[in-house]
Amino acid sequence: MYVETIVNFLSTQGADFGLKLLGALAAWILGRWIIGLVLKAFNAAVAHGKRIDGTLAKYLSSILNVVLNLVLILAILDIFGVRTTSFVALLAGAGLAIGTAWGGLLTHFAAGVFMQVLRPFKVGDFVQAGGVTGTVHEVGLFGTTIITPDNVMTIVGNNKIFSDSIQNYSSLPHRRVDCSAKVANSVDPNDAIARLKPAIAAIPNVLATPAPDIEIMGFTPEGPLLCVRPYTHTDHYWQVYFDTHKAVVAAFGAAGYPVPETPLAPRNR
Repeated sequence: MYVETIVNFLSTQGADFGLKLLGALAAWILGRWIIGLVLKAFNAAVAHGKRIDGTLAKYLSSILNVVLNLVLILAILDIFGVRTTSFVALLAGAGLAIGTAWGGLLTHFAAGVFMQVLRPFKVGDFVQAGGVTGTVHEVGLFGTTIITPDNVMTIVGNNKIFSDSIQNYSSLPHRRVDCSAKVANSVDPNDAIARLKPAIAAIPNVLATPAPDIEIMGFTPEGPLLCVRPYTHTDHYWQVYFDTHKAVVAAFGAAGYPVPETPLAPRNR
């Protein structure tokens, strides 16, 4: 019975269906090619105008890509005689049903829109957002891609980022590098501070203004604890961080300071 139906369909409408299928295939290939050209031209225009930064440009490009592909699908359905108006109504109803079922996904989309308006960060910024610390690679429709310092690509939902605190380390011109140095009880802390100030100031990329903070931060049984806090641009944070520790070791070693030793606990008699 099914074989007869298929044979009857091929004998009566096979040629027409084949032409429609070839037309749909040609429309798909041509449409995808045109969409690629449009997206390429859009991205080139945005990059040439330099009025829209990378974050917003990628966001708009993603939306444009989805819209153009939807239009292409509607055009292909029209080739097969499917009423696109009915399909649009069906798509809207399906979208409502999916939106109800996937409300969480739509909250990520809405949060992404608000993030584009409020602009808490942009592509290339070093941030802590949604519990993840790293460099912003892309702000997508539903999630933000962050590259962590150990080079792991992490995608965080936009709603999680938008509903949590955001720390943008790149928004201000400089950052403070927090380090500490302990000296023995027999060492004069003022002498240690005097030796550290020129050593820390000589580190490459350390800012002269504000000047590095080197003060007594506290006291321990082994000796005074010094805070060593130079300032630098975000791009040089880790270089200054590690060089500061090296400078402390070199300065204390040149001064012949003894290594702080932990006092022995009294024995019970």
